[in-house]
Amino acid sequence: MKETVLHDKHLALNAKMIEYAGFHMPVSYAGIGEEHLAVRTGMGIFDVSHMGEFLVEGKEALSFVNRLVTNMITEDVTKVTYSLMCDEKGFVVDDLLVYVINAQKILLVVNAGNIDKDFAWVELQSKAFDVAVRNLSDEFGQVAIQGPLVKEHIHEIMGETGQDLGFMTYKVIPYGSGHVIFSRTGYTGEDGFEVYGKPEFIRDIWDKAIAIGVIPCGLGARDTLRFEANLPLYGHEISDTINPVEAGLNFAVKLEKDFIGRDALVAYKEHPTRKVVGIELLERNIPRHGYPVLKDDHVIGVVTTGYLLPTLTTPVACALIDIAYSEIGTELFVQIRNNKVPAKVRNRKFYTKKYNK
Repeated sequence: MKETVLHDKHLALNAKMIEYAGFHMPVSYAGIGEEHLAVRTGMGIFDVSHMGEFLVEGKEALSFVNRLVTNMITEDVTKVTYSLMCDEKGFVVDDLLVYVINAQKILLVVNAGNIDKDFAWVELQSKAFDVAVRNLSDEFGQVAIQGPLVKEHIHEIMGETGQDLGFMTYKVIPYGSGHVIFSRTGYTGEDGFEVYGKPEFIRDIWDKAIAIGVIPCGLGARDTLRFEANLPLYGHEISDTINPVEAGLNFAVKLEKDFIGRDALVAYKEHPTRKVVGIELLERNIPRHGYPVLKDDHVIGVVTTGYLLPTLTTPVACALIDIAYSEIGTELFVQIRNNKVPAKVRNRKFYTKKYNK
């Protein structure tokens, strides 16, 4: 298994470690519930050094990336753009963040479990453009510092207040003897920052955060937080068999431009057949990923993610179901082992996001 630049820090904090995307990663420290609430009410820090980073360079970098991804990418060098890569059928290769360093140098941040697959895809597509693509994933570390109190303490960690950054913006700042990418982004639904840099800088940032009382958080809380905030996870709400329209990610799909998979998505929007919806169980149980969703005795879909969240009293889930049953209030069942547990369709707003707009 691979180890991140912070691996020894996790062991020193007695983290519960698991294998994830080929990395030895912390799933929790004090406990998932405690870490979840720390981010919702205070400050938490996540090691996300396992994420992938690709650098696209060349005079056609901007044109290439716009062909590659679904969202519109401009020359704005302060903006971080959430987007998706699709195949020709409109299914999702991955979702990612795009940082335009300049028109000829663009950073793509992809999911850890998809690094090899994504790089092969990006390289293949790049052959039609005057660009070079490099996989820098092993050269970067990354941390996410999230929560409502972070803005009051980030200066103690970074030497920067971040007050000039709005949500989904970034800047490159001096740090130590080098530079880091300092972005007001995250995957929790809270205000906060993500920082990319060389391993020695990321280790220093981690130590400073822990020293002032930021709570270390593992993959468990990362998943409950992103789910509660209705943020998709590859392999769950999006995948190589689920398209962005079904997933409700139309905001990141600009059909007025040309990108790989556009024609398939235009056609699908005319006759949609499936939709990711919110589900609320009417009895106490846990709707896990992969559990069948039924209308009467007929399977109409599958749970993509489900939890009894620390902040809610009823179990909730997202599920990909037949669009004919997607109206809010529709009564369904979730098959949990040998039981058909009653449920109903609800909205996916399990939590109100608190970004710094």
